[in-house]
Amino acid sequence: MDDFDAMLQKIKDRQWALAEVDWDAPGAEEITEEQRPRLRAFMADLVWIENIGARGFAAMAKKAPTETLRQIYVYFHAEEQRHANAELALMRRWGMLDDGEVPEPNVNVRLAIEWLDRYSDDMPLSILGTVIPMLEVALDGALVKFLLDEVHDPVCHEVFQKINADESRHLAVDFQVLDLIGHAPARRLLIQAVGSAASPGVLLGALMYIPLLNKMRDNIVAMGLKEERLYAAMRRFTSVGERGEGTRRLVTYQVLKRHAAMVIDRGHPYHRLADFMVRATDHYPRRLLRRTPAWAKELTHEPVAR
Repeated sequence: MDDFDAMLQKIKDRQWALAEVDWDAPGAEEITEEQRPRLRAFMADLVWIENIGARGFAAMAKKAPTETLRQIYVYFHAEEQRHANAELALMRRWGMLDDGEVPEPNVNVRLAIEWLDRYSDDMPLSILGTVIPMLEVALDGALVKFLLDEVHDPVCHEVFQKINADESRHLAVDFQVLDLIGHAPARRLLIQAVGSAASPGVLLGALMYIPLLNKMRDNIVAMGLKEERLYAAMRRFTSVGERGEGTRRLVTYQVLKRHAAMVIDRGHPYHRLADFMVRATDHYPRRLLRRTPAWAKELTHEPVAR
């Protein structure tokens, strides 16, 4: 547990605030009119994906096996919220939002938020602890790196340098925790896996997760990036996970690893199902969506010192 104690201290030492960034510095004019509409949609999704991570860490904090790990997850929850707020501030800087405006999440992200709000507090740490790093790898390895390649505003680079540093610590803890969980007795792991597989929350989560991932791919392609960037990030999830003996024993890791292999293989029949689900969710009746939960209303582009 000494590693977690050291990581907690590092996290505390490396906190940052939006107020540290000069949001009026030159560089906003680097955003071209051609980039603007697609970048706005891209950033809006990014803001809400950060919120998904925040809600996931809030649920994981309740299940943390030690007080140190609980504190780490509480910090990670706050950091994901800060990332979302920083991305809102960038959108405001680029003239994409009016004062106080918060962009609407797409349907796939809304459904993910609803699932998290309803089921995440009852999910075992092994499930949340596997899904969250997969999303973070995709986010860090594809979406964020794309922004650094395509957007030439130095303030954007400064902000995402800070965000990337946070995300690297998140992933280090994520995989360390997976390895720790995987060293539990095999009987306990099997019972937990069977019980989880039969739960409505996991089944509905799969129906949410599949189109969400493919929608992320579609958004990347729409911005002019090759989808191979996302696939390379997903390969990283597998390669890092394979280093941990305990991680390899987790059923949830093995399931997501095999799912990632299908996603990466563009010739796999899986894509017919996943693309159909994306099209279906595009026509999902908005009236059936629940109100955005209160925890997602803390978004603000204001550079408060926190």
